Parts: sequence; C-alpha cells; structure tokens
Amino acid sequence: MKLNLVVFLLSLGLSCTLSGAGNHARQIRVLVVTGGHEYNREEFDSMFSSFLPSVTFKVVEFPEAFRMFEPGNRQEYDVLVFYHMWQEITAGQERMMADCIREGKPLVALHHSICAFDTWPEYWAILGGKYFHSPTVLNGKEYQACSYIHDIRFRAEVCKQHPVTKGITGMDLFDETYKGYYVDEGVVPLLKTDEPSSNEVIGWAKKYGKARVVVLQSGHDVPTFRNPVYRRLLLQAIKWVSEPTKMVSGR
Repeated sequence: MKLNLVVFLLSLGLSCTLSGAGNHARQIRVLVVTGGHEYNREEFDSMFSSFLPSVTFKVVEFPEAFRMFEPGNRQEYDVLVFYHMWQEITAGQERMMADCIREGKPLVALHHSICAFDTWPEYWAILGGKYFHSPTVLNGKEYQACSYIHDIRFRAEVCKQHPVTKGITGMDLFDETYKGYYVDEGVVPLLKTDEPSSNEVIGWAKKYGKARVVVLQSGHDVPTFRNPVYRRLLLQAIKWVSEPTKMVSGR
C-alpha cells in the first residue's frame, strides 16, 4: 500500500513538472504578411526557421492576407509580423485589419512595412511611424518625401533597457537606411543610430488598443537576415508582444 502511494505521488509530481515545462515553453504561431516588395524568400524563411521550435511561422501575401484579419481566422495565429509594402486597401479591409490589432492581436513590423498604405493614416497610427513617398502633412507638420540608401554599414545602439533588447547593447548592420520618416512622440524608443543617412530612432515599441507593437526599421536583405544579433532582437520582439499584459506606453 505504501509503495503504491509513493509511486502515485512520484507520478503526480512528474506530471506536474512536465505540464509546467510545457506551459513555459509554449509555441508561438507567427503569421508573416508580405506583398508589394521583392525580397530573398529563402534567406528570410531561413531566419524564421532558426526560431523553431519555440516559434512556428506561415507566410501569406497580400491581397490574400486580408482574409486572415477576419474574426473567424484570427485564432490561426498568435502574432502578426509585417514584411510588406502593400498599398491598395478598401474601407472594409481597413476596418477589419485595424480591429484585428486593436482587439489584441500583437504585431512586429519590419523594414519597408513603414512604407505601406500611403493613403491610410490609421495604419501610421498602428505602427507609430510612416515613410512618406511624397510631401505629407500630419498633425499640422509638413514632412518632405523621405529618402533611402542601400548597402550602408552602420552601428545601431540600444537606447532603452527593455525585454526586446535584453542582453543586447547594439549591433553592426549592413542594411538600407531611411531618412525623414515620421515617428510618433508617444513610442518607446529601443534602437538608435548616428548614421547621417538615417533617422536617429530605428526601433520602437508601443501599444495600439489591446495589442503590443514593435517596429524595427532594419531588415532589408540577406546580411541582416543572417545577423545573429538581429535574429535575437526579432525573436525577443515576437516573444514580448505575445505576452498578455497591459504595460506599455503609446496609443
């Protein structure tokens, strides 16, 4: 009788341990949204494959991706990652997409995603930033058309201790820089650079409705996809936005 009791208690303890480990190492399902811009798909996918098994991913391209913002499809993923530069969108698609994120679907936006949806100001509010292709007035301030330069070597520094930048002090990049883009004053700056062809702030966190949002301006091509520090930064961003909490400043 005592032996059976001991075996039962050991089994119960092992079950609880395994259950706890499983909860701690939950798998995050990422929906990567692309479209409107060419990129090296093989190398990009390889970057996301390096996050396995803690992160799985599925790539969907616009305009097909619009259906994934519908309420009936939102349970298929945990985190959105934008890597698109799509422009065409209807009023109904705008409402569906904004509602999806506002109601709690977290987002990490990379590189040319801040160049998308030139005629949709609410998208700029979701991201907390916008690259303008032509002179634009926003909040009473006129922004000139932004500029970009390919293949620039520069240093990015961490400007705030944050779960997204944990264990990172900075990184050396060979990437495309953007200059003159809008960044909302309410965001939490995460990365900065003194490269003259770039804005100073090149990474930030914010909140849109119930969702956490992280934007990383870098991420143009293979050198960055293969950069181990950038990969760590992206993985930590995905994990942070996926955590259920209400603590983050911004809209």
